[in-house]
Amino acid sequence: MDTVKLKIKHRPFCFSVKGHVKMLRLALTAASMTFFIIAQAPEPYIVITGFEVTVIFFFIILYILRLDRLMKWLFWPLLDIINSLVTTVFMLIVAVLALIPETTTLTVVGGLF
Repeated sequence: MDTVKLKIKHRPFCFSVKGHVKMLRLALTAASMTFFIIAQAPEPYIVITGFEVTVIFFFIILYILRLDRLMKWLFWPLLDIINSLVTTVFMLIVAVLALIPETTTLTVVGGLF
């Protein structure tokens, strides 16, 4: 007897909760980098936020192209968690350093983002 396999319809990444969170994270990090560039903040602030924007962008592209389904030998949730933890540490350091009193208003706004 033939068994019928139902194909589960996957929700596109852009319309999932995970997609919305990653896009919001990308927007906030890009806004922070923009404020740092406009304020002519020290280079490490711009480099760290630029690096984070690049990493977030590549994760979004990876999930949109469904490459996580092709590369099953990597445990993607663990990579997401490690990426989030590293991002949190770097961005907290940048935010604290940006809020030191001898900074411009735009640098403070970038640190708050």
